Amino acid sequence: FDLIELPMKKHSRIKTCCMKNVCNGCILAAEQRGIYDRCPFCRTPHPSDDASKLEMIQKRVSKGDADAINYHAGQYFLGNIGLTKDVPRAIELWTEAAELGSVDAHHDLGVAYYHGCGVEENQPRGVRHWQEAAMKGHVTS
Repeated sequence: FDLIELPMKKHSRIKTCCMKNVCNGCILAAEQRGIYDRCPFCRTPHPSDDASKLEMIQKRVSKGDADAINYHAGQYFLGNIGLTKDVPRAIELWTEAAELGSVDAHHDLGVAYYHGCGVEENQPRGVRHWQEAAMKGHVTS
């Protein structure tokens, strides 16, 4: 069990092959051991382009992986990795991921509903999602 310093996005990177947050220290340690072209967690080769990254994500999404669904939703929300920006689809995927137990999805839904990002502003609903995420251990919620 490796604790990642807050803010996590600054001190780690999510690996699309296994949907794990890998801390920068672990990435550095893997590189010092000569592991440049593979994930330090699952040893899967890094995707070569956005299409192969999207394929890896979609494979995990099709298996019902809550973290992958949450990540996929974020890519739709931002319009990254070759996906067209589609906020309603992102909300739909975040909802599915939250139902599967993703605390990050609850947090992201809280942000979307509280601030009205792509959905009608509903601050009480946003707060409920943040509370759900916080009760399940999401630190920034």
